[in-house]
Amino acid sequence: MSGYLHSPWPAEDGGPMRLQALPPQCRLALDEDIEPRCTARKTSMTTMTVLGAPGEVYLLTHSAIRSRFGLPTAARVERIDPETLKPLARSPKLPGGPMWPGGMAIHANGDIIVVYGRWIHRLDRECRIKAARQLPEPLAYNSFVVLDNGLIVTKQISDRVPARLSVLDPVSLQPVTEAVQCPEPSIARLSAVGGTVYVVGTASIMRFHWDGKTLVRDADWRHAYLSDSTNSYGWDAVIDDENAWFMDNGRHRYAINMIGRGVNPGANRLIRVSLANSADVEAHEICGRAGGSITNPPLVDPSRKIVIGYDSANRHMTAWRYGDAGMEMLWQRTPIGCASHMLLDPDRGLIVTNDYDRRSEAVIILDIETGDMRARAVVGGITQGVVFPSPGWNNDIYWCSMGRVARIYWPQANRPHASHAPVASGTS
Repeated sequence: MSGYLHSPWPAEDGGPMRLQALPPQCRLALDEDIEPRCTARKTSMTTMTVLGAPGEVYLLTHSAIRSRFGLPTAARVERIDPETLKPLARSPKLPGGPMWPGGMAIHANGDIIVVYGRWIHRLDRECRIKAARQLPEPLAYNSFVVLDNGLIVTKQISDRVPARLSVLDPVSLQPVTEAVQCPEPSIARLSAVGGTVYVVGTASIMRFHWDGKTLVRDADWRHAYLSDSTNSYGWDAVIDDENAWFMDNGRHRYAINMIGRGVNPGANRLIRVSLANSADVEAHEICGRAGGSITNPPLVDPSRKIVIGYDSANRHMTAWRYGDAGMEMLWQRTPIGCASHMLLDPDRGLIVTNDYDRRSEAVIILDIETGDMRARAVVGGITQGVVFPSPGWNNDIYWCSMGRVARIYWPQANRPHASHAPVASGTS
């Protein structure tokens, strides 16, 4: 994480390993006798919130309707009030071209990096543009990771064109090496640990190591996860100290929700690949129902050895405990309208996820050991969230769905208002 700002949540999923785990200063102090409250704001297409210095919350949104007519789209970054969600500073429209939810992170140098469409932008903490560059492929790029050396790695999203990894300088945004060709296309977002980048391709998972000059594919580590399946491609991988975890059957027909939107007839699966030996693998069906599909990663709690898989198309969630003896099912929950990236409170063993029922969306908190519900807050909106939540500064959660951003909080359990602390707008 040394490539990112020293912040509780500087990037999507909390960092490039995609563990989605709340740091100690953001752990939830919910009181189960107090109903959580919700403040919501309508937006255009909302992707994520990230945290900067104390009190800083940044929101990434983008346009979408123009893409239906073949017109270029744009993104925007706002610094928002941590409680009211109103914009305090706003970037100009950031050109993107082709539409796909992009990514935002705060780099260790203090600047905000945004990859949206086929453009990368560098902004200051007041959302003013400092640098911009059009990326080489005429396709949308789906976010990026920052290596520990500060270099930015991004790729285009396609199920037809082999992925090309661009490695960029974080200040000039220029390439530091020739783009690195992957052997197959990739839909999933990248994951990374230190100087190693993990790529879930459309048929296999592989990794690349930074050797000081370029990214080199690890010839001894690759798993063809679809070799024994008629399922479709996988999505983002979670990397813990021992395994890479992801789910397949990712092709779907999402419009405003994922319910019944699977395409391939099979059941979607949770897949584990050992980091030490890519032949050490397991694949488990989430619920065994036909037409299963997802668009996001599983949730992994390494301290408890629990992994959460789900089938968004069939509204089902399953928890396993894993270890040397294999995987043991702990609990199942259905129906549950979960489709988004999640949050994990590792201290209290809590999961933050969504529950959508075709009419409205709620954010719920579950016990990771039992699946029991501990809290529920209706956030509204007609779309099911499939993007990135984050913690806030004051015992709260920011939830993003396509049409709104919401803050869920427990008013009587609030900590002292970190949002009133001095805000640093430069390098930290």
